[in-house]
Amino acid sequence: MFELREVVSALFTKVPPVYLIVGSSLIFLFMGTMAFIVRAKAAKRPISPKRIILPPLFMSTGALMFVFQEFRVPFNQVLEAVIVGMLFSLILIKTTNFEMKDEQIYVKQSKAFLFILLGLLIARLVAKLILSSSINVGELGGMFWILAFGMIVPWRIGMLMKYKKINKEKGIRS
Repeated sequence: MFELREVVSALFTKVPPVYLIVGSSLIFLFMGTMAFIVRAKAAKRPISPKRIILPPLFMSTGALMFVFQEFRVPFNQVLEAVIVGMLFSLILIKTTNFEMKDEQIYVKQSKAFLFILLGLLIARLVAKLILSSSINVGELGGMFWILAFGMIVPWRIGMLMKYKKINKEKGIRS
């Protein structure tokens, strides 16, 4: 019986890197599209601290990829990915706003979000195509996960702070 490590190792040694790059890019485009759809639907429901905090917690399970050698990233690249992710999060923090409807707090629909998401998708694809010639595909996948996690955590912390501020103001008005 195969162990999971053997299967992952075989995948990265027997499948040509171009197939891994194209396949992972298609999956990323699909996931980006799904993120936009989920975000659009979520804007129709009131926001809560739980709905703000849970996405980074769910995403954190992706760190299990680093159990496998193929996904491990050198420390300097970890720092680079975290810094770039935090810079991207500033855009999301600035463009994510809330509004009051029927005494409930909702995420305000933003046309900028679509353009930001598309910009991030394009930037990621271009970076992946450029970097895939000098960094192996597994390591590159690890770097992009770190970048995404470094982006979502500050963004969600910013959202939580904005939410608490509005909730506090709402409590003062009542």
